[in-house]
Amino acid sequence: MLCIAVLAGVAAVAGCNVGPKYARPPVDSAPAYKELTVPDSAATEGWKVAHPSDATLHGNWWELFNEPELNSLETQLNISNQNIAQAMANLTQARALVKEARAQLFPTVSVGAGISRIRNSLAGTSAAGTGNVSGFNEYSLPFDASWVPDLWGRVRNTVAANVASAQISASDLENVRLTAQAELAVDYFDLRGQDALDQLLKSTVMAYQQSLDLTKALYETGIDSDESVAQAETQLEATQAQETNLGIVRAELEHAIATLTGKPASSFSLAALPLASAPPAIPVGVPSQLLERRPDISASERSMAQANAQIGVARAAYFPTVTLSATVGFESTHFTDWLNWPSRFWSFGPSVSETIFDGGLRKATVQQFRATYDADLAFYRQTVLTAFQQVEDNLSTLRILSLQIQQQDAAVKSADRNLGLATDRYRLGIDPYLNVITAQTSFLINQQAAVNLRIQQMTASVQLVEALGGGWDTTQLPSAGNLTAKSPAQPGAPTAAVAPAQQANPAPASSLR
Repeated sequence: MLCIAVLAGVAAVAGCNVGPKYARPPVDSAPAYKELTVPDSAATEGWKVAHPSDATLHGNWWELFNEPELNSLETQLNISNQNIAQAMANLTQARALVKEARAQLFPTVSVGAGISRIRNSLAGTSAAGTGNVSGFNEYSLPFDASWVPDLWGRVRNTVAANVASAQISASDLENVRLTAQAELAVDYFDLRGQDALDQLLKSTVMAYQQSLDLTKALYETGIDSDESVAQAETQLEATQAQETNLGIVRAELEHAIATLTGKPASSFSLAALPLASAPPAIPVGVPSQLLERRPDISASERSMAQANAQIGVARAAYFPTVTLSATVGFESTHFTDWLNWPSRFWSFGPSVSETIFDGGLRKATVQQFRATYDADLAFYRQTVLTAFQQVEDNLSTLRILSLQIQQQDAAVKSADRNLGLATDRYRLGIDPYLNVITAQTSFLINQQAAVNLRIQQMTASVQLVEALGGGWDTTQLPSAGNLTAKSPAQPGAPTAAVAPAQQANPAPASSLR
């Protein structure tokens, strides 16, 4: 009857959970990005509001840039990048911790066979007694079982905290992956920009060589002076040195790309190919979508869920712990009778323990995790604000760069026209060669500025994709069931598509052209 009463009491309170319920706290979010509400009069040719049928980025976002070599490098990165490999190992470890915590929900059963030689004391036995029997063997085979029912949700909250921790690791994995992918794309376009600058300087060196040849010819005919020849030589040699210096940045970028793709820098190289890409149309969406698409926001939100569950674990310490234990087995002093039915034994009984005094330990522990939750909440809201800022920063950068590139292209044309006029006046002997040098320098500086602006434009496009969360969303986070499965599916695969439910009714989005 005692056993039945205990089990009935356990069943009555087994569903109790003294932990607080968790709900993702609200954050302030604007209905649209400010940069997307710029009046049409302020827009430029390179900036248009579009409404694509696909409102969000999906999967391999870098394919938007239509760069086959970049696509190949990104594939290698997803396979061989060591930072990604480390983050994946951290996720595997977090999965194991979930299973460890979940194991506490079940009884523990153990068995241990033993053989003991026991000798009784002969002190006080009479000479005529049985004192000559000094010892005997004892054979035992007990099966012990014990179970601590999760009456107050301590284990369930521990499992929930570890699930949230594993989801943090999954979010961190995607954040590491996205950061590496974006860094690779930025380095790639920067390297191609260096190739474009190198091409520009090579053509400029050729033009300066022709100018030097012209100046020498005029000097030899007595029309110009040796001073002009020296000026032309100086300009040519300085430009050659400038071209040589570009090799430093290009080599460093090439080495960085090799490291990102998991290859030794000494065995990796990329052939020269001047930058020719234009920024693609990037689906932007609305600010509230960042809460689901940014892995860093997901990680900070899951941190709050983890702290909330830990509050429940700390609260459960205020309540008594019930332990159910049982032992069954065989015991005998003779080996031949060891496993016979008469040699059986068993015992069963519950025990209850409760902490009476702990010097304020439990109260302090609850306060600790409440403070942890409050800190995580502040960090979450700050992460969201930073995400909004980063999107707005890159949107404004792209908008302004599109206008600046048009202005710079006009400046290049004007500088080219000025150089032509200066060269013609020099040929006619009207102006000194110094005017040609000034015009050539202005033309080169404006051409370099135009190339650098296009590098910035491509970089800002990649950074906008990164700020939007790439092609990931929270539907790809591993669930509690997935984390405890024997063969869980790997979350966040780089080619994973967004769930169909996310694609059914896409909202209008804005994009860059």
